Amino acid sequence: MHTGEKPYSCQICGAAFTNSSSMERHIIMHTLERPYICKVCGSAFKNSTHLKIHLRTHTGEKPYSCQVCGAKFSQTSHLKSHMKTHTGERSYSCQVCGFAFSMNSALKTHMRTHTGEKPYCCQVCDLAFSSNSDLKNHMRTHTGERPYSCQVCGSAFSMNSFLKTHMRTHRKKKEYSCKVCGSAFSRNSDLTYHMRTHTGERPYSCQVCGSAFSMNSTLKKHMRTHTGEKPYSCQDCGLGFSNNCHLKYHMRTHTGDRPFSCQVNIQHFQFYKSTCEHRTEKACSCKTQNPKFLQIGLHIDMEKHVEKQYSCQVCGWTFSQTCNLKSHMRTHTGERPYFCQVCGASFSENGTLRNHMRTHTGEKPYSCQICGASFSQNGSLKYHQHIHVGKKQYSCQICGASFLQNGSLKIHQKMHTGEKPYSCQICGASFLQNGSLKIHKRIHTGEKPYSCQICQAAFTSSSNLKRHKTSHTLEKPYTCKVCDSAFKNSTHLKDHVRIHTGEKPYSCQICGDSFSKSGTLRNHMRTHTGEEEKTYSFQVCGASFSENSLNV
Repeated sequence: MHTGEKPYSCQICGAAFTNSSSMERHIIMHTLERPYICKVCGSAFKNSTHLKIHLRTHTGEKPYSCQVCGAKFSQTSHLKSHMKTHTGERSYSCQVCGFAFSMNSALKTHMRTHTGEKPYCCQVCDLAFSSNSDLKNHMRTHTGERPYSCQVCGSAFSMNSFLKTHMRTHRKKKEYSCKVCGSAFSRNSDLTYHMRTHTGERPYSCQVCGSAFSMNSTLKKHMRTHTGEKPYSCQDCGLGFSNNCHLKYHMRTHTGDRPFSCQVNIQHFQFYKSTCEHRTEKACSCKTQNPKFLQIGLHIDMEKHVEKQYSCQVCGWTFSQTCNLKSHMRTHTGERPYFCQVCGASFSENGTLRNHMRTHTGEKPYSCQICGASFSQNGSLKYHQHIHVGKKQYSCQICGASFLQNGSLKIHQKMHTGEKPYSCQICGASFLQNGSLKIHKRIHTGEKPYSCQICQAAFTSSSNLKRHKTSHTLEKPYTCKVCDSAFKNSTHLKDHVRIHTGEKPYSCQICGDSFSKSGTLRNHMRTHTGEEEKTYSFQVCGASFSENSLNV
């Protein structure tokens, strides 16, 4: 040992050793022989040292302690790795993205995210994974094993990370705060992810469509939209799902589990959205102040309504949570801290940005269970589902027109009152809806974001593009049920139906005359204002048309 002499050499690889016993242990590495057997579980090992370490998993012995925090470990190597969490040492760096790691094994596993290598395969469903630990976690979806238990409430989990996340529900302290919006988090990593909603940073990119994401886990879920992978299967009916939470929702159709309940009349629901829909049916009256709650989220529970201790200093609105007040304040300040990395559009809320991004990715995660139609927003799906029900429960008290949504009724009622709350700052034109104002502004900016793929014609709104597309076909999908006349778009059909019904919803505020079309009302108004009707000429043939004739 002192002279450095190593007289014993391995005949296979040439490694040299100071004594024969060390050489004998080494030679076993070249064979499949595992002479050391665990008497508890039968596992076999190539040397006695590995067997001793393994036995500690049964005895729970952890002889190696950290001098800094007191954590204990069964192996010296685990202690050495742990110590780097205190020193911050990360000596192993990725040459591709620069990420640094405290262990070489962690770097090797990370490199597979760049190479795409997945050497660990599930023997049940053939799914492949980049690390053995990921495979072990996955196997629990088949076995149902949940070895990690909460010491507070007894809940069990398949992964230690899930348990750690759950434990935060028992802790009240959130020591990591966002300096932009004030949101607080219990982990620094969660704060890092959150900050990307303000900075717009999206470091994880899809190699197929170019979509970028702020979290690697979100990218993995997105990739399944390209691969069609559905790794989560229902054990009862065999249906596959791309997301574990979708499988959980589905399982409730078999188990009958109804985890969400109304705090007022104690009804139970399978899904949170069903609870919200129940609250919009005026079934839940506040016992303290009587208003009926029609907006999702206002009536979360009675306690929140009663407290509402956070008030807006500008308009006096009150909120039960500070985060709702902060979001509301942006309607006064005009602040839009969430940016789209594709087109530069900005938004006041992260949820609105997420919905907007689907216009670029084409993602439509909300599907109708009846006809299979897909939608980018849950609200659009709910609106669509009324088509199957056929019920229009919101009726206008003036003209009797009925609508699927209360919001549509409110917009309609403004046609009778003449209210147009949204005004253009450039020309003074007023509109019923904010969306109509946005489309109108494009007349001034010249922006035409919707293009025809056939002739490249550009339009200011998607509805104009849809109408234009029918000019390339002979299709007239909208048919009158009275006389069978066919039309290229629903607007023309509605105008036509009024010939049969006699309905004239557009009234002149000056003389009281009523009209079936808004264009006819505009022409009539010129008899009072003296304004001349606009005409348009075509450069090719010289023909001229009035504004009204172009709208037909």
